[in-house]
Amino acid sequence: MVKHKIKWSIEARLDLRDILEYYIIRNKSALYSKKLNSKINSSIKFIIKNPLIGLQTQIVSVRAFITGDYQIIYEIFDDLIIIIMIWDCRRDPEDKILDQRIKK
Repeated sequence: MVKHKIKWSIEARLDLRDILEYYIIRNKSALYSKKLNSKINSSIKFIIKNPLIGLQTQIVSVRAFITGDYQIIYEIFDDLIIIIMIWDCRRDPEDKILDQRIKK
């Protein structure tokens, strides 16, 4: 069994930062953001152990794992998983720019 490493794209890190900052401002507290960050990181640890667990997208190597209101979009390589995007499922799917984030 291959032990995958995780790499975050810059865009995915910014997605997560923006989501967490939104809740800090909205709730005037970091408590929910800390819980959400922990939930997303736990999901990523689960993905590392089970890389094929996510829903397959139109792009064969790209999968989407749903955790709460969010999708963790990731691409699988031999021994590497790249987190491409953290997507709030409540947003308009037309705004999803997944194709532009995939490195060819």
